[in-house]
Amino acid sequence: MKAAVYDRCGAPEVLDYRDVPDPDLGVSDVLIDVEAISIEGGDLINRRVVPPPRSDFIVGYASAGTVIAVGNGVTGRKVGDRVTGFAGDGSHAALRAVPQNQTWRVPDDVGSAEAAALPISFGTAHHCLFARGALQAGETVLVQAAAGGVGLAAIQLAKQAGGRVIAVSSGSDRLPKLRSAGADHVIDHRSDDVAEAVLELTDGLGVNLVVDPVGTTLPVSLKALAREGRLVFVGNSGGGDLALDLWPALQANQSLFGVFMGTQFVDPQVRATVDDLLSQVAASKLTVFLDRRFSLASAARAHDHAERGRPFGRVILQP
Repeated sequence: MKAAVYDRCGAPEVLDYRDVPDPDLGVSDVLIDVEAISIEGGDLINRRVVPPPRSDFIVGYASAGTVIAVGNGVTGRKVGDRVTGFAGDGSHAALRAVPQNQTWRVPDDVGSAEAAALPISFGTAHHCLFARGALQAGETVLVQAAAGGVGLAAIQLAKQAGGRVIAVSSGSDRLPKLRSAGADHVIDHRSDDVAEAVLELTDGLGVNLVVDPVGTTLPVSLKALAREGRLVFVGNSGGGDLALDLWPALQANQSLFGVFMGTQFVDPQVRATVDDLLSQVAASKLTVFLDRRFSLASAARAHDHAERGRPFGRVILQP
């Protein structure tokens, strides 16, 4: 099969499109004929800094397509099912073997690209807002990196739950798009002091909840947080130092929660949530924002765009 592989970590140029052996099919696996691959933030970080465990390593968490074979122990999936799947690696390929309990059936009215992008972006946002953030109707939410996949999902889900959403992004060109996605207020961190802008919008009180997938913005997020507010930290897409003075948070009785979804997608409740989110996309109640599509052969260019092109939503690869 064809795949985008790398033998050493580094810049996007380490990715090479070449022939590699088809994946082995485990007893509990389904083999997917991949139709769409969602480039996730973790894919970029892994390619950049994590040495591959073997040569011809295939990076990637999320992909969707059609089941073409099943392992002997598989009972919940069959050949011909459209599925979207999550695993720690292997997405950047024409074929992919994934455990059946790490896949979800894709409704007829949901495209493969949207299906590939949904589990991580919307599943993560939902977990941050509700399982950890305990969002209630009428509360105010600050969403950092709001133009990313998790951010755009968080805006929609928070509004759906009756929250007031303040979205943070970079560049005035994105602000109208964020309003159209459901944000009540938008802040351009290139030109505005985010914490001061939030305090002005909340009459000096701060927000009840922050969803922060950036990491390097954590000090700003804490400054924008109300007394007894909750901050949910869900990654380090900024790639910088995560040193943080927590004494002010202690004095303000604030709560800091970490979310790492890599261990959560096999949880029955999380799996059911992703099924529901797919159904909501099929019913046009939620929108999966996609930025650009590239061929799998152009994976290096796609990774470069995902890192430097300021995408609005997810970047998609297609074999």
